[in-house]
This record gives sequence, C-alpha cells and structure tokens, in this order.
Amino acid sequence: MVKKDTKAYMETINRRKFADKWAEYKKRPGSFIAMLIVYLSAALTMLAIGFLLVYVLVKGIPNLSADLFRWKYTSDNCSLLPALINTILMTLLSLLIAAPIGIFAAVYLVEYAKTKNKLIAVVRVTAETLTGIPSIVYGLFGMLFFTNALGFKLSLLSGAFTLAIMVLPVIMRTTEEALLAVPKSYREGSFGLGAGKLRTVFKVVLPSAVPGILSGLILATGRIVGETAALIYTAGSVAEVAKNIFSSTRTLSVHMYLLSKEGFHTNQAYATAVVLLVLVVLINFVSDKIAKKCTSEKG
Repeated sequence: MVKKDTKAYMETINRRKFADKWAEYKKRPGSFIAMLIVYLSAALTMLAIGFLLVYVLVKGIPNLSADLFRWKYTSDNCSLLPALINTILMTLLSLLIAAPIGIFAAVYLVEYAKTKNKLIAVVRVTAETLTGIPSIVYGLFGMLFFTNALGFKLSLLSGAFTLAIMVLPVIMRTTEEALLAVPKSYREGSFGLGAGKLRTVFKVVLPSAVPGILSGLILATGRIVGETAALIYTAGSVAEVAKNIFSSTRTLSVHMYLLSKEGFHTNQAYATAVVLLVLVVLINFVSDKIAKKCTSEKG
C-alpha cells in the first residue's frame, strides 16, 4: 500500500513539473525552440556516432583473423601487431614528454603566476590557438626540426616529440581548468594547518584535480592514437616493431591509412579500425577507473 502511495505521489510531482515547464514554454516560445534544438543536436550526434561505430564493426569484425596478429608483417598477412605495439610505445613516449611539462606549466599559471600578468594571458591565448592548428602543420615542423635539423631522422623519437608538442596545449588547458575548479577553501585550510605552498599544491590541490587532469590525458591519448598526417612525416611507415627510439615505425592509424590507400587490402584496413576503436575504448575505460579510484580514496 505504501509503495502504491509513493508511486502515485511521484507521478503527481512529475505531472506538476511537466505542467510548470509547459506553462513556461508557452510564455517564452524561444526557450521551447532552444530546447528542441538542443535535443535535436544531441540526437543527431548520437545517430552519427552510432552509425560510425556500427559501420566500422560490421565491416571490420568479419575480417579479423589470426594472420593480422602475426609478429612479422608481410604483404600477404598485413599483420597489424607491429603497428599496435608501436602505437602503444608512441603514446607512452609522447605522454612521458608532454604530461609533466603541461601539468607543471598549468600549476605555475594557476598557483604561482600573478593574476594580471600580461605574459600569462599571451601564453593562454597561444595555447588555445595551437589547439586548432592542423596536424599536417605539426608534421611539417617536426620534419624540418626534429627529423632534419636535429638529425633524429624518421624515428619513434621524432614522432613522439612532434605529438608531444601537438597535445601539450590540450593537457595544459584541461589541467589549468581542473586546478581552477578546486575550491579555495582547500588551499586556505592547508595554509591554516601550517603547510607551505609546495606541500599544499602537491598534497591537496593536485590530488583534488586528478579526475580533470586525467580527462586531459585521455583527450591527448585519443589524439595521439588517431594521428596520421604528422607521423608520416616524422615517424615513417616501416611495418616493424621499433628496436629503439631512433627506429622508423608505423602506428595503427598510419597502417590503416596505407592499407586503404593501396586499395588491395581494404578489408584488413577495416579490421585495423576495429582494433584501433577497441584500443581507444580500453584506454578510456582504464583511465575512468583510475579517476574514480583516486576520487574514492580522496573521499
């Protein structure tokens, strides 16, 4: 009996909320139109993403085979395993270079720099501008500077440095926003207990901003894993596992591009797209679990 009363009460509340909203929309038709546009945009986005995922899975899953995971690449098996290993190595090396610089730069901008410093404003605008530069421009810069000027040639190291510069603004800006979202009371409480600036930053502020920082790292990882144009000019296209950081390599995205470009291995290219999709999903899943664990431990 209590459950029925509770259900009836909730239905009454929902009806009242709907009636209130409908009355507001009648008074302000612009709000109703804006709501329709928002829902329509969300629906179109979901449909586009759903269509893309279904298309890739339908085209790629039937073409997955054991030959695609051979250790050595040949023109017969079109193995993606070397490219998969190279992708993981490229991602780890790029983040190893970019993450510390981006995070510490954001810490300086938020915690140490003066609020009205004009140089800081220029840095922020520059970082936002660099985010929108096409990847081919980064690739040409990497080819001219890392590959030719510094003599790294087409290598894992050249590609990693180029990608590190590419994702650095993303990491810096997302980390900065995460740090700004930490309440000032946390810092004041830490100072009140006698902690210094450095201890407050590393023991209070940064742990509280971990979920936001990880979001930036996830975005950076997605861009690294899916990058093609910049790596063709800096890392090369050798279909072998990199022996060292100066070896020319081929990542999954480059591997997929070259297979589709040749036109003879389109099915293998679709299978590579499935593996690339699964890799990105796994990275996001693991990062989300780490962020939730850090948040629960902090709580």
